[in-house]
Amino acid sequence: MHGLLPLLFKIGLLPRPPMATSIAPSDASSSIVIQPDSTQQIKCGRMPVSMISNTVFARPTLSSGKSKELRMDAMVPQPLKERPLVIYVTGGGFSRAPKEAALNLRTFVAEAGFVVASIEYRTDRDGATYRDGIADVKSAVRYLRANAKQYGIDKQHVAVWGESAGGYLVAMVGLTNGTRQFDIGENLDQSSVVQAVVDKFGPSDVSQVASDFDDKAKADYASANSVMHYVGQDVRTHANPLTYVTKAAPAFLILHGSQDRLVSPSQTLMLHNALLAVGAPSTRYVLAGADHGDLAFMGDEKSGLPWSAKATMGLIVDFLSKNLAAKGAP
Repeated sequence: MHGLLPLLFKIGLLPRPPMATSIAPSDASSSIVIQPDSTQQIKCGRMPVSMISNTVFARPTLSSGKSKELRMDAMVPQPLKERPLVIYVTGGGFSRAPKEAALNLRTFVAEAGFVVASIEYRTDRDGATYRDGIADVKSAVRYLRANAKQYGIDKQHVAVWGESAGGYLVAMVGLTNGTRQFDIGENLDQSSVVQAVVDKFGPSDVSQVASDFDDKAKADYASANSVMHYVGQDVRTHANPLTYVTKAAPAFLILHGSQDRLVSPSQTLMLHNALLAVGAPSTRYVLAGADHGDLAFMGDEKSGLPWSAKATMGLIVDFLSKNLAAKGAP
């Protein structure tokens, strides 16, 4: 798919996402700046993992009145026994949600002793809004808790992990723990509360998503409909993760590249600082020189290397192990 997308962008069948040509430096005093060695890449194959593919976990109703099947792919370490759960929420500019993304990263985490489920969610193309996306992630949490025995899941230890648009959604899911307004659909007898959040370069106040960028990028974002359509008029209030920040927030691990050309680095900084201000647990890493994750879909085959480096993925696994009491890890 990555090989096809650059061609579709080139010939105009897909609109290219707005990208900055210059990024203003942001304050890193409350964060940890790292420069992972991109030559030291993760390797998979440490332990057997089974894949349970294309499981329908929810059938929400679209704005058109039709229902949509949302599917997940779950990676289950073997032998089957009770292990913590990590739900991966892909990016896609709120217009795509390919559950097949980041297979190498998900495999690495699964081989560290976690059940890892990658999910679909409703997007702007479905006529959906941020409320629907949050509800879909929470539906996945409840579904997996309801079917914990089948997947070998420790229901008491659940994390959500998202990139870009997915980073926004997992932040919202974690910060709305116990807020029943987003619990819609099936398995409502199950909790959607999560114990930890990994937010990779997710936006916070989407109205300022290009605040660190050059003027052309700011203008391009102002006309980028899918992002603003998704959050709508609630962009500064109910659609903003900062609205829900309290001391009771779950543990957050936040990561951002200093040279991110798609989401201003200050987006995760404002969330991180808001969490720290109320005494909530948050750690933020800035990857010096890194861009917006794996941009192979834009034809950049090297941008993903800092993100799949051993050092970076080690931070994620260590955070999950600490906060999910990973008794299933080898």
